[in-house]
Amino acid sequence: MSISRRSARRSVRILGVASASAALVLGVSSSALACNISEFSAEAKCDGAKGVITVTDVDASGTNAIVSVFLEENGADAKKVGQQNVKGSSKGVAITFAENWAPNAVYRIHVKAGNQVDADIKENLTTPSTACSTDESSSPSPSESATPSPSASESTPAESDSPAPSASDSTTAPASTSDNAPSPAVGESNLAETGANSNTGLIAGIAATLVVVGGGAVWFGMRRRGAHSGN
Repeated sequence: MSISRRSARRSVRILGVASASAALVLGVSSSALACNISEFSAEAKCDGAKGVITVTDVDASGTNAIVSVFLEENGADAKKVGQQNVKGSSKGVAITFAENWAPNAVYRIHVKAGNQVDADIKENLTTPSTACSTDESSSPSPSESATPSPSASESTPAESDSPAPSASDSTTAPASTSDNAPSPAVGESNLAETGANSNTGLIAGIAATLVVVGGGAVWFGMRRRGAHSGN
């Protein structure tokens, strides 16, 4: 059974598409696993009172890399802080350089990873504007700690030195003041507290009189009505 030309062409076309797809997949895979400078980052931190520079590698391919840190001044390398090897991972691997950095200092970080990477991290590292705190600023100076504080007996006078006032001077009032001052009568003080010295009695008497007059008027009216009904 012979194969037609049309079938042969179709088979060749299918094989070509499959090969191109495989090449594309392999290219994407290799580029995804390749080490890249964007997978490196740097940060200036404080380890207690000392400054450090931390470089993190998140290269999933695990390519061995050499990281070098340089202090920059006026756009040039002032000194080399250090150099370390790192093998990254997808979770990230960090290496630390001990450096007592000054505020707003600039550092250049260079990465060399085989034939794949040989470049600086895109942006130079600028340290924070505040330096790491030291324990000396919080501890008292020797002069302050050596100076004795005045005792309570020296700063405040003793109570026994000042004469204490006698009981007669502090508690007894002059005799003339107590004898000449008029004392309120017992009845007047009770009336002032209960309100008996006001017009309450007069009002009560008037009310009682009005009640009696009203009762008499009612009784007289009922008697007169009874006399009219009897006639």
